[in-house]
Amino acid sequence: MIELPDDWRPVVAAARDRIAGHARVTPVGQMTLGGFDIAVKLEQMQHTGSFKARGAFNTLLQANVPAAGVVAASGGNHGAAVGFAAASLGHAAHIFVPEVAGPAKIALIKRTGATCHVVPGLYAEALAAARAHEAETGAMQVHAYDAVPTVAGQGSCFAEWDAQGLEADTVLIAVGGGGLIAGAYAWWGDRRRVVAVEPEQSCALHTALAQGGPVDVPVSGVAANALGASRIGEICYGLAQGRPAVTVPDAAITQAQHMLWQEARVLVEPAGACALAALVSGAYRPEPGERVAVLICGANPAPDPIAG
Repeated sequence: MIELPDDWRPVVAAARDRIAGHARVTPVGQMTLGGFDIAVKLEQMQHTGSFKARGAFNTLLQANVPAAGVVAASGGNHGAAVGFAAASLGHAAHIFVPEVAGPAKIALIKRTGATCHVVPGLYAEALAAARAHEAETGAMQVHAYDAVPTVAGQGSCFAEWDAQGLEADTVLIAVGGGGLIAGAYAWWGDRRRVVAVEPEQSCALHTALAQGGPVDVPVSGVAANALGASRIGEICYGLAQGRPAVTVPDAAITQAQHMLWQEARVLVEPAGACALAALVSGAYRPEPGERVAVLICGANPAPDPIAG
């Protein structure tokens, strides 16, 4: 059982202050995309191309890291973030990724200096291998999404966005294991409407909300290597009660990804365009006058567009 804070906002605020100078402050702005006027935060400009660096730094900066270093399971982005944070702070890191992570993300993890272990199967198999390494070596596990320091670190993104002057009634956020959106729920509570957006073929939160608790789900589709958690985190599930969640088809994710490049010259992987896909597909339809914001994240498409 995960021990949760009674009040999340001070925990998120402390994480924001703790990681200052380690995580980047990412830019915000207004864009018109596909006819929608939206506020955006370009979190794909974070270290290693995703918000994951926030949770990784927050976890390591308050931990007594053992001599064996840290270990993490990842679809790719979390592993790169943990590897980067560990190297920045002088710790060894072992990262376990499934084959579906793909060569671009595997190469990114290796560039951080971490030892990368490629595991047959999906994220669940990588997590099992990481836990075995933890038990064998005494390394510290850095969970990708279902841990209070991780969630609080991801929540710093939204505390930062508020400080940058966000004016929005509704914020659309992509969901994999749930660490990012849990950070949004933790920081905003009921102050803004937070809408969870998942791929139809990887929808652990949507399924959990329908069935009354986290359950294992099949994972596939264009965003599976980033949003492919087979089971939603307990923290996210608890915070998501009574909140809106939608799913989007792969075709809409790809369309949103192309739209970001063609109309704004913003290059993201499919997962990074998933939240925007809710507007593209009509899965989320704003009311007249509703101010909508979209978190853009995930800058590691495969293949790497400028590898070589």
